[in-house]
Amino acid sequence: MADTSRISTQEEQSSEERRPPPSSAPLCRSCGGPTLCPPPTVESCPPPVYRPLRAPAVNAPPPNTQSIILTPVPQPLLVPPLTPPFSFEEPSKRISSPNDARRFVSSHSGVHFLGFVAALSLSVRGHKLSDPCHTSENVSAIVSLLQTLIDWVDEIPPAPMTSRYGNVAYRTWHERLENSAESLHRGFLPEELASSTVELVPYLLDSFGNSSRIDYGTGHETNFAAWLYCLARLGLLKEGDFHAVVTRIFVKYLDLMRKLQNVYSLEPAGSHGVWGLDDYHFLPFIFGSAQLIDHKYMKPKSIHNQDILDNFSNEYLYLSCVAFVKKVKKGVFAEHSPMLDDISGVPNWNKVNSGLLKMYKAEVLEKVPIMQHFLFGSIIKWE
Repeated sequence: MADTSRISTQEEQSSEERRPPPSSAPLCRSCGGPTLCPPPTVESCPPPVYRPLRAPAVNAPPPNTQSIILTPVPQPLLVPPLTPPFSFEEPSKRISSPNDARRFVSSHSGVHFLGFVAALSLSVRGHKLSDPCHTSENVSAIVSLLQTLIDWVDEIPPAPMTSRYGNVAYRTWHERLENSAESLHRGFLPEELASSTVELVPYLLDSFGNSSRIDYGTGHETNFAAWLYCLARLGLLKEGDFHAVVTRIFVKYLDLMRKLQNVYSLEPAGSHGVWGLDDYHFLPFIFGSAQLIDHKYMKPKSIHNQDILDNFSNEYLYLSCVAFVKKVKKGVFAEHSPMLDDISGVPNWNKVNSGLLKMYKAEVLEKVPIMQHFLFGSIIKWE
């Protein structure tokens, strides 16, 4: 025991001898002993900033949030009538830069087009889809036109394919539309406006997707709204028809587009990914939020109640759209649709509606990839 203790004490003394003396003198980097050489200068630098390779989408901010907040709420406007003499022309594309898009939105044409969308939204405020409304002959004719297009889908089945998107049978459907577009207009155009088809047909053809890319997005939806706006400028749709334009015409259009998307697997055009409201649509969220303004029971957070979606999605466009998103997208709602999830936290539908109108202006009408295909003629002028 004594030998062991002595060996341990000797090892401790040897270790103490090897330790450098407590001194402020610099130490040699090789042997650890004192040295007269000055220590190397070490530049102080802040610790590196941690940047994850892939931040979760649910935590990423939506694009242009600040600009949307600062945007004035678009107001409903009367549609300025187009007065004779008419000089209809084949419409063409004019938008190729952000300045062009802003120029259109701030122009007389752009302001009144957005005012038309806001007026449609106002017309269904507090109304269910099944509520009775004035339905003119022209409204009924347009609904019949859309029903014809739905029937064509049943007559043109999808082709066998293995890819996820882009069934080529859609091109056959679109080709039939191109060949029949003028005759479809003759069902409701008066004789004095027969020549307007040179301008109306291109808007209608661009309302249902692109036959080359076999895709569809908010730009095509905007063309359908532009087609309706042109009909309103020509006096074929009156202000008293606006309620029916949403609850009869636009609902039928939405039925058609969902059928085209499901049957022919249309690819989303210009999708915002998880930061879009929907892969395909925007306007039904605006109209649907207006329907729910001042509702006694249903609040924006009610979209998380599956019973409400099951029982009321046939009466309210917003709920219908959310139900459709949940049907086609799997997984956690807050992850695949964070924008809709965030909107559900807004206290009331009035704020949702005004926010969506501002967002439509900023995220659709001012976006070049969407609006570069928009058409301008004598009805919607490029100013």
